[in-house]
Amino acid sequence: MSSPTGPASGLPVRMPRPRQPGRHRRPEPLAAPEGAPALVLAVPGTSSAATRSLAEEVVSIARSELPGLDARIGYLDGDDAEFPTLQSVLTRAAEERTARYEQARAAGADVTEPDGPVAVVVPLLAGPDNALLRRVRQAVMESRIAADLTDVLGPHPLLAEALHVRLSEAGLARADRARLFTVATAADGIILASVGGEEAVQAAGITGMLLAARLAVPVMAAALDEEGAIAATAEQLRGSGSQQLALAPYLIGPEIDAGLLDAAATEAGCSAAEALGPYPAIGKLALAKYTTALGIAPQQPQGAPVR
Repeated sequence: MSSPTGPASGLPVRMPRPRQPGRHRRPEPLAAPEGAPALVLAVPGTSSAATRSLAEEVVSIARSELPGLDARIGYLDGDDAEFPTLQSVLTRAAEERTARYEQARAAGADVTEPDGPVAVVVPLLAGPDNALLRRVRQAVMESRIAADLTDVLGPHPLLAEALHVRLSEAGLARADRARLFTVATAADGIILASVGGEEAVQAAGITGMLLAARLAVPVMAAALDEEGAIAATAEQLRGSGSQQLALAPYLIGPEIDAGLLDAAATEAGCSAAEALGPYPAIGKLALAKYTTALGIAPQQPQGAPVR
């Protein structure tokens, strides 16, 4: 028992936790360390206003998740005027880091000379594409700037979520399997289209299994850049009982010609969803690659539960 002056002798004293001001205050979010390398998004494909808009939205999402993040965009096929190349972005990041150090020294600050990578380069690719990744590596090497290169964004549960959303937006899948409403055009078989050869198909297949669990329909991955692969996969799905198929691009967008998607959907005789584009998961996964490379990520972003 307790007395008016405190707990009875021998009982543990439980000290109250200090209360943070405001109701239901969350812990302060993780912020980018001072002097941290820049996150440089390596954007493949033809440079265009649409590509730039997509890339800017991806880095905007990353910045919102990590305050203080220095995020930049470098294009594999840039022109260094309107669309800066990956090499020039890395060179500029190195020059700015050196300038900050020299200014601090000139002001009398006790600073150490910067070392470690100037940037962490994150390819804007959902799955492996050796030809494009080779070009990214070559650009980093030719810049002669110390930079870390991460892996591609997938496979990951968040990409399965993004594919589900794109299919539902096109009226090709139920938005939520837990709700008992029907979609007349919902597909009963999904072709997951990737580029990058067999390795890319295998990686897409992992995300495809997660998508199949979400939709409760068969999902098969096929190479968009292999002649006849999409049509052959469509026939295989139809042979196993699926009658209403849908094409889901396992692509972010800039890395592929939209005309190739349209032609593949026509060849397979089915409708197609939009590419993943600037879905919020893309920015979060790009940031996760960056923070993991620097060892400042408490955990990887988690996918939404299967409904």
